[in-house]
Amino acid sequence: MTRLELEAFLTIIKTGSISAAAEQLYVTQPALSRRIRALEEELGYQLFLRNKGIRSITLTPEGQAFISVAEKWNLIYREALAISTLKQKPVLNVSSVGSISTYLLPNVFRRIIAEESPYNLCFHNYHSYEAYDYVASGLIDIALISDDMYHKTVTTTPAFREPFVLIGGPAWDSIETIHPSRLDPRKEIRLPWNPEFDAWHEHWFDVTIYPKVLLDQMSLLEEFLTDDYFAVAPLIVAGRLRGGNMHICRLEEGPEDEIIYYLTCHGQKRPLIDHFLTLLRNELKSYEGIYSFL
Repeated sequence: MTRLELEAFLTIIKTGSISAAAEQLYVTQPALSRRIRALEEELGYQLFLRNKGIRSITLTPEGQAFISVAEKWNLIYREALAISTLKQKPVLNVSSVGSISTYLLPNVFRRIIAEESPYNLCFHNYHSYEAYDYVASGLIDIALISDDMYHKTVTTTPAFREPFVLIGGPAWDSIETIHPSRLDPRKEIRLPWNPEFDAWHEHWFDVTIYPKVLLDQMSLLEEFLTDDYFAVAPLIVAGRLRGGNMHICRLEEGPEDEIIYYLTCHGQKRPLIDHFLTLLRNELKSYEGIYSFL
């Protein structure tokens, strides 16, 4: 299994076709196909379904499962190449769920750069369940997650707790507190935050009414919060969006507070992890209403 073969596989996944992948990698399509066949022969199973006349790619079940493995191999290879350029500085590998990386971590990262931290940073966005495997394998040193679970080799530690609030457009300017029974689900910009939030949502909102917008990309939230539309979101998300035409309202009988955890496993980078957690703790101090466990 060579780097070129893994690169061929991941580029095909990214571009959606062999022709586009070959163009991006500056190789011919036959050469790229040979790399994939060599990879399949070594693995002992087929990665792609090959149908004549169909330009787009279709993964086999084995090919779908191999994506995460190929990404891990690719990450290890990049880290191996980087060793010669690290000099005295090690690498701290950090991952986070999307809401934290979008709305909380940017200021932490700026401080890492501004103060010339004792490490280089490598960051990835991973879902909570993905993060456990990456931390257990040593590919990630610390991960911030929202959905905790048991893992025999990974330590799950609470980082902070935050309430949910309502954030809305100009129509919410004069409202300080509201009960969920007064909310119109047809005006909602809906995001699936965690299982506890989903249970709360099903209790107060008619499940037969589809929200105005259902999002899985939190960075797009602000684009839809106009007029009297609203979203229920963790305080940190709302705090970053607040200002201008955005307004925050407290919720009576709101969802259970969200707890963000951090995952660790291997202890050799503990001083680097502690430094990162110190910066995170300092950033949390700027948010009124957040309870930090750090």
